[in-house]
Amino acid sequence: MSNINIPVSVLDLVPIREGSSGKEAIDHLARIAQSVEQMGYKRYWIAEHHNAATLASSATPILIKHTLEHTNHIRVGSGGIMLPNHSPLIVAEQFGTLATIYPDRVDLGLGRAPGTDQVTAAAIRRSQGHSIITFPDDVQLLLTYLGSQEIQGAVKAYPGVGTKVPLYILGSSTDSAYLAAELGLPYVFASHFAPAHLEEAISIYRRQFKSSVYLDKSYVMAAANVVAAETDEEAQFLSSTMDLVLLNVIRGTQIPMKPPVADVDHFIDPMEKEIISSMAKVTFKGSKNTVKKQLTDFQNHYNVDELIVNSFIYDEDKLKRSFEILKEVVDGK
Repeated sequence: MSNINIPVSVLDLVPIREGSSGKEAIDHLARIAQSVEQMGYKRYWIAEHHNAATLASSATPILIKHTLEHTNHIRVGSGGIMLPNHSPLIVAEQFGTLATIYPDRVDLGLGRAPGTDQVTAAAIRRSQGHSIITFPDDVQLLLTYLGSQEIQGAVKAYPGVGTKVPLYILGSSTDSAYLAAELGLPYVFASHFAPAHLEEAISIYRRQFKSSVYLDKSYVMAAANVVAAETDEEAQFLSSTMDLVLLNVIRGTQIPMKPPVADVDHFIDPMEKEIISSMAKVTFKGSKNTVKKQLTDFQNHYNVDELIVNSFIYDEDKLKRSFEILKEVVDGK
């Protein structure tokens, strides 16, 4: 039987709640980070999204700095920096600066998608298609810029050189699994919204992994949704908020995160419900006992090295309790 006593981390998209503001969403981010740090979570990662009125996660490095300022020891990083949007040198300088201020607390998760629509990607001015193709070269540049003095070229990142900020390759398909394996870097699969290729991607990564100066053996993180509560019924009710968030994605609407509703099916047609169910397939939802069984089954099948969880729960106390229940499950309490 695989171990469920694994490190757990949090992924935050910094959603803006109905009746709330971007400032309140960022204040909320800091409070949740403080809470999960006290619970013993390993990392707090922040996503990158652009032109999304419902999310306050466009300036990811600034939010990482804000989170580091308001916490003491939890690792803080990007889940991820969407590299097509950025110059590798600028990313190295930003994260090198963060790592200089907060040594051994900063992670750099990297994605190959722009994290937005094509019109917005064009407005960002870097993503004209070629930067997705050059993603492997850009990752190599980052490894160099953040690496030791002896591997540097003519252009260097200051601060950055020698900080050795750990890089993580993010993916929602099999493409990045090959790259992470080839470079000997840890791999994070976005199964919290795109679970279809989870098994295949993990298999490719583990099978093709080459040990490196960064990792002796493969390291897989899986992203999942969690809605844990005192009872299965309460968790089901709270999860209606996540359903409505995913409905936003399907319909291309930008409605702030809503409180839970008892009759969520009233808002969703059967085809949309099927899509939401598919997107949210990797969700641990229910009471502590239910979540424990779900996580045990998941680990028996995938045996991941770390779990990073996203949670769309409207009420802050309920959200904190959900993270607390998950930590109790992995700690065997």
